[in-house]
Amino acid sequence: MKLTRRALVKGGPGAVATGALAGCLDDVGSVNAAFDSGYAAFFTLWDWADRVSGDAIDFRNPIGTGQAGHGWSPSGDLTRDIADSGVFVYFDTPEFSWAQDIAATLEADYDTVTVIDGLDGLDDRLLGWDHEVDVGAHLDDHGDHDDANGHHDGHNDTGGHHHGADDHDGHDHDRSSIDPHAWLDPVLAQDIVDTIADELAATDSDNAETYETNADEYTSSLESLDRTLGDLFETADRRLAVFAGHDSFTYLQERYGFELHTPVGVSPQENPSAEEISETIDLVDANGIETILYDPFEAPDSRYPPLVKTILEGSNATDAMPLTHLSGTLAKWHEQGWGYRTQMEEINVPAFREALGAQ
Repeated sequence: MKLTRRALVKGGPGAVATGALAGCLDDVGSVNAAFDSGYAAFFTLWDWADRVSGDAIDFRNPIGTGQAGHGWSPSGDLTRDIADSGVFVYFDTPEFSWAQDIAATLEADYDTVTVIDGLDGLDDRLLGWDHEVDVGAHLDDHGDHDDANGHHDGHNDTGGHHHGADDHDGHDHDRSSIDPHAWLDPVLAQDIVDTIADELAATDSDNAETYETNADEYTSSLESLDRTLGDLFETADRRLAVFAGHDSFTYLQERYGFELHTPVGVSPQENPSAEEISETIDLVDANGIETILYDPFEAPDSRYPPLVKTILEGSNATDAMPLTHLSGTLAKWHEQGWGYRTQMEEINVPAFREALGAQ
């Protein structure tokens, strides 16, 4: 995908954003009838919607390069701009509350805008914030990678939607308590991509074949990514890595059976205590960990963030590598045209390989 053919938004990062949502759109003209433009709530959803739609829809991402999607607060006329487009793709979770507000306004006041919740149909497979990964259970099933990790046997086996073997016993989570980072799991990602394609096809039947074909091709590449990650974790020397960033990789841990320790909590704004940092340093040395992982959005100039420096200075670890949560993208990746799959392959796969001692 050539990201440059999809302008993020006129005026640069943060130039478009939302204004008051209730009672302030009365002066907006009728929504454009042409189904040729749309918005997606953050980088990964934009990348997927862009790939699925091809040239049929000009999707835009309101969050500029260098900004992570977490905790983003829009301002200005984003609600108006989205209302004037044909489609809005988002996650219906409180972590993207601005998108929830806009979706509610669109659904209440505009019957010509298609609103797509990427998490639709996944409630029984979403994890709670307090979910604990049982690494031992994964190790018990180590010899049966496909069954343990819920790999797909084919795109059409379940009517176009992917359903792995890990439905979490049908447990249902209130959206207010679920971890929204489902996009980091390449298996769940396939379902989200299919949901986007199905909803676009249902609304825009003239381009239904384009959406379905593009989704098939892209989910095949996600299946390949899943196999790459599965092989990586199966050959790893250890099942523990340390991440100097907020806790956002539980879905990957659940999928592939490893532990990613962080002294930081689930909030990007949370600062670890001295005791938590000390415990992390002890953990690094006790397990012979040499490479610390960190959030590249906290180090866009490639210098290590302060927490990484503290851990390196206090432990026997000697190196650090970035690990991206893919809620946003950096300018240097945008310039190279790196979407979700490429960033997973070029950034996250090498980081896990190095940190876990995988082949």
